[in-house]
Amino acid sequence: MAQSKPAGPQSIPNGVKFLFGGLSGMGATLFVQPLDLVKNRMQLSGVGGGKKEYKTSFHAFRAILKNEGVVAMYSGLSAGLLRQATYTTTRLGIYTWLFEMMQGPNGEPPGFFMKALIGMAAGIVGAFVGTPAEVALIRMTADGRLPPAERRNYSNVFNALMRIAKEEGVVTMWRGAIPTMGRAMVVNAAQLASYSQAKQGLAATGYFSEGIFLHFCASMISGLVTTAASMPVDIAKTRIQNMKIIDGKPEYTGSADVLLKVIKREGVFALWKGFTPYYARLGPHTVLTFIFLEQMNGWYKRSILGIKDAKGGGL
Repeated sequence: MAQSKPAGPQSIPNGVKFLFGGLSGMGATLFVQPLDLVKNRMQLSGVGGGKKEYKTSFHAFRAILKNEGVVAMYSGLSAGLLRQATYTTTRLGIYTWLFEMMQGPNGEPPGFFMKALIGMAAGIVGAFVGTPAEVALIRMTADGRLPPAERRNYSNVFNALMRIAKEEGVVTMWRGAIPTMGRAMVVNAAQLASYSQAKQGLAATGYFSEGIFLHFCASMISGLVTTAASMPVDIAKTRIQNMKIIDGKPEYTGSADVLLKVIKREGVFALWKGFTPYYARLGPHTVLTFIFLEQMNGWYKRSILGIKDAKGGGL
């Protein structure tokens, strides 16, 4: 195993890496929050064996605009930002830190398998830290689909977390932590490793130079791989975190129970329900997150560390 390189004046401090990770995710969320809302509504459509509320993602988008208004498209934004401030800050900070530790003696990047392991480790820790905000986000984006009498009506993410802790217990804030961590393992192993590998492979063709266009292409490839791999675990996470206790019993006993019931009631392809908004969200979110992150890393190296012509790097 390669030993970690000593942190010198040419290195971005770990604290700054964590900060840039969170800021890049929060910046991306400002653009894709409506897609996250549509994705969550699609995944909850047909819960309990009831009639599907939306035929397609575009139908869901139009229905939300018509019935709830434009502002409703940003329901749960505060929770989405807090999720990025906790989850993305942690996972990208840990990933970039471990990535540099695992580089070869001459700066060679780690192999794909090692990238995947690093991504899984970063994802697990980040998911646990970000689960409370994730629970609030799922509930806030789902609220508008419920009858007025059944809505939770959280005013913002902090109101949501305080009410959840008071009304349902502190532990409820980590409801679905296991499937969330499982999803994070899949997402980060796929997303971070495929981004690094795609970026490396595209650069090797000679047609791409370090810059925004390379980051964009690598991000879109990464987003497609990640969407296909992670949707089944994501739908399990979403339904568990939004479920209610009925007559003292939870709707689902775990991720496997969710997946089995979805397949039985809605068919195998329902595990990829909401694929379009999921990829439409994950693709641009991945693109924007990595572009913001690479630009901030490059700026820090040039402006603070004084490295002329420095690029983002680190992923």
